[in-house]
Amino acid sequence: MRRIALILLALVLVWGVLAIVLDSPSLNLGGSGSGSESAGVSPPCLPATVGHSARLAGTDVDVSPEPGSGTANPHTQISFLGAPAAKVRVVSVTGSRSGRHAGSLRAYSQGDGASFVPDKPFDPGERVTVHAVIGPGTNADAASPSATPVAWKFDVDTPYPTAGAPEFPNPPAAPADYQSFATMPGAQPPIMSATVLDRDPAAGDIFTTNGPGPGQYGPLIYTPQGQLVWFQRLSGGETAEDLNEQTYAGQPVLTWWRGRVLSLGFGQGEDVVMNSRYETIGRVPGGNGLRADLHEFQIAPHDIAYITAYNPIRCDLSSVHGARDGAIVDNAIQEIDLATGLVRWEWHTLDHVGVSESETEAPSTATPWDWFHLNSIDPEPGGSLFISARNTWAGYQLQGGTGRIVWRLGGSKSSFKMGLGTRTAWQHDGRVLPDGVITFFDDGSNPPIHSQSRGVGIELDFATHEARLAYSYTHPGPPLLAASQGNMQTLPSGNAVVGYGAVPEITEYAPGGAVLFDAHMPYDMTFYRAYRHRWSGRPATAPTALANLNNTGEETIVHASWNGATEVAAWRVLAGEHPGSLALRATVPASGFETQAILPVKYAYAAVQPVDAAGHALASSHAVAVGSYASALPKSG
Repeated sequence: MRRIALILLALVLVWGVLAIVLDSPSLNLGGSGSGSESAGVSPPCLPATVGHSARLAGTDVDVSPEPGSGTANPHTQISFLGAPAAKVRVVSVTGSRSGRHAGSLRAYSQGDGASFVPDKPFDPGERVTVHAVIGPGTNADAASPSATPVAWKFDVDTPYPTAGAPEFPNPPAAPADYQSFATMPGAQPPIMSATVLDRDPAAGDIFTTNGPGPGQYGPLIYTPQGQLVWFQRLSGGETAEDLNEQTYAGQPVLTWWRGRVLSLGFGQGEDVVMNSRYETIGRVPGGNGLRADLHEFQIAPHDIAYITAYNPIRCDLSSVHGARDGAIVDNAIQEIDLATGLVRWEWHTLDHVGVSESETEAPSTATPWDWFHLNSIDPEPGGSLFISARNTWAGYQLQGGTGRIVWRLGGSKSSFKMGLGTRTAWQHDGRVLPDGVITFFDDGSNPPIHSQSRGVGIELDFATHEARLAYSYTHPGPPLLAASQGNMQTLPSGNAVVGYGAVPEITEYAPGGAVLFDAHMPYDMTFYRAYRHRWSGRPATAPTALANLNNTGEETIVHASWNGATEVAAWRVLAGEHPGSLALRATVPASGFETQAILPVKYAYAAVQPVDAAGHALASSHAVAVGSYASALPKSG
């Protein structure tokens, strides 16, 4: 009963979150933006037609900003994708107000294109004309018979300022919600409680984050038993989201996002890549004047990454019964060359989807309208992308390169007749499985449409254009209704891991629906996604040792930990009277994140060595002076 009550309390708290984080209908941040609009009227931004192609006529080259786009940021590059850099020639870029733009043409590391990077930004609201020649030859010989002259135009948007947008509140966690360790002073990682013991140990550890909401932020790895493996505490108001394991340069890596989570419902920060030693080997801050958003970071083959970027812009919304001095949140997909940081390709929602598809209403104030809310990108082997939009209740299949929408699943313009149980609402994390099944985490809430959240698999029949429910997973305990966030991970075994987001529960289901594992963080907290992976980590940093005498001064108590290590089976404890003359005094089995050993002798110095299952020492801590009993007591306040 206590667990049910806690869940219900968490849901009530989450309802208070909704207006702030996702829709914010009453939040007015003010700000008039920049550009040429008259006082009290934003510039037009809603296109008369949508669905243009990024492909240049007569070529195999896709460009961004695409022809006819009205969503280019003033700091945009001009991307040419589909021809070697040597065949992109005589590039001329002219703004209708800012004039001719000098710049440099920079090649992608994949050898299939280049970005023209202007030396100065464009003016908000202006029209830009691009001329170039695609094909062999030299810049002095633009008239080569096998070369194709190209030209197109795009419009520059008027950014909406977000510097004054508040971040999501981050109150301290209740003491009962977190754990503390002597060897990691000040850190308060949330408690993970297992409620159904793990019946699938091959699935591995739990990967998640905390927030936004109460408690300390940072990426978190737990064992299925709820023992902490790794926690990197963030400070300075930064939040961590979307901790995952991916493959980069042929090696398993950790990926996650860090930055500011705005009360508007999106993030501004960077994506991080770490190796198995927890060393940062890559950062992806976003490009074209946009910061990487928290919702997605996918590493694809050939050192390419796909990220989400949210782009609030000034927009006259009076044609859709919104504010004349309004603003709208345009969503972008960026395809980024990880080696150079260049944006290879960029796709914008406003260029391809009509705002009439939104399940939300345009606000009557200057609050940016979060009409689409892109929350996942799934790159497919053939180059297509499948994306999920929370606020249109739909998934979209995009043609690679051109960016055209091939089909929609769900929403008001579905390409398929939606069978019983296939319609989602406010969903997240759309994925295409190898067998063609589409999976979502169907939140079903904000406001409530379903009675509970679920993980779903949907089969598509392209001959009859019908969608059928293949399977649905709902929590077997009290119904969980997540107002935001969440994901569904399909394991190689066919089992499904469902992270319930705003209700921070993670459950693994067998294909028939049997629960193989269930755990949760404190219910007043949230996480964005939760995964299971077989992770092997050996930190580059040294293990940590802390030693104190007991209250009689006759025994030495040693604490040992190695944040992020997954191979530690036991600890060797060394001690002595001098740092350079320590001897082995005990070997004790590892017991969770932090292990304690009691030596029945008073020593002046101590150190520890983690040992693997074969008895091999993996590293050594620094020698530490043994403190007094008083220094080991918890500090008040």
